[in-house]
Amino acid sequence: MPERSVMSGMTIGQGLKWVLIAQAVLAVFLVAADVDSRWLPRLGDQDALPSGPASPGDQVRRYDPGRTLPDFTDRTNMPDIDLPADLPRRLEFDTVDAGDFGQVLLINGGIEPGGGDRFAAHLASLDTPPGLVALNSPGGTVDEALSIGRSLREAGVDTIMLPGMACLSACPYILAGGVDRRVSKDAAVGMHQHYYDAPGYMPVFLAVEGIQHGQGQTLEFLIEMGVDPALMLYSLNTPPNEIYLLVEDELLETRLATEVIE
Repeated sequence: MPERSVMSGMTIGQGLKWVLIAQAVLAVFLVAADVDSRWLPRLGDQDALPSGPASPGDQVRRYDPGRTLPDFTDRTNMPDIDLPADLPRRLEFDTVDAGDFGQVLLINGGIEPGGGDRFAAHLASLDTPPGLVALNSPGGTVDEALSIGRSLREAGVDTIMLPGMACLSACPYILAGGVDRRVSKDAAVGMHQHYYDAPGYMPVFLAVEGIQHGQGQTLEFLIEMGVDPALMLYSLNTPPNEIYLLVEDELLETRLATEVIE
C-alpha cells in the first residue's frame, strides 16, 4: 500500500502532485505579474487583514519581517528573555535562561546569506551541543535555513518555539531540523511563498526554473527530516506579503511539530 500523508488523507504522491500543480500556477502568476508591472494600472491596496493570534479558519496575517514580536503571538506566558528592541538583520546565537524551559540556545534575527556557515561555526565552538534550540526569526534565505536545519539534525538536538515568539517564512525549516520539535500554543509558526529576487530583465522561464529547483531542494529536505512534504501547500498558496499561521492540527498532522505544548 502507498504511504499515506497525515494531511487530509493524501498520499505523499498526491501531495507532491499538488505541489507541482501549485508550481505551475505560480509560473502563470509570474508571467501575469511581469505583464502587470509593465502595462496594467495599479489597483488600490487589498482589504486590511485581521491582527491578533490565529484560530482555525482565521490564519492569514500581513507579513512584516521588521517586527521583533508580531501582534499575532500571545506574550502572556513569554519567558523573561532580554530581546533587542530592533530585530537583528542577521542571526544572533545566544545561550539564555528560558525559565521553566531551562537553558536554551536562542537563534534570533533574520536568516541572511552566510547564516548557515556562521551557525555551524558557532555550534562547533561550544563545548557540548545545546540540549534545546529556540527560534525567533521572521525568515530570510531559504538555503541558509535548510543548512541550519541540517546542522541541528546532525548534532541531534531538539527545537522549540517558546511562548510569545515567532518563526516565519523560511524559519520553519530550521524548526524542522530538531529531532523533537515542540511548539507552544502561544507561539506563531507561519509560511508563505518563497521570495526570489530575480533581475527584471531575467526571462520568466529562467525564473520559473530557479523556483522549481528551490522547491525541489526544500521538498527533499522535508522528507529527509521526516516532515510531510504536503506542508509546502501552505506556503505555495500564500503570497509573499502575507503569512499563513499554522494551527495545532496542521503542525501535528504535517509533523512539523512533534508536540504542541502550553
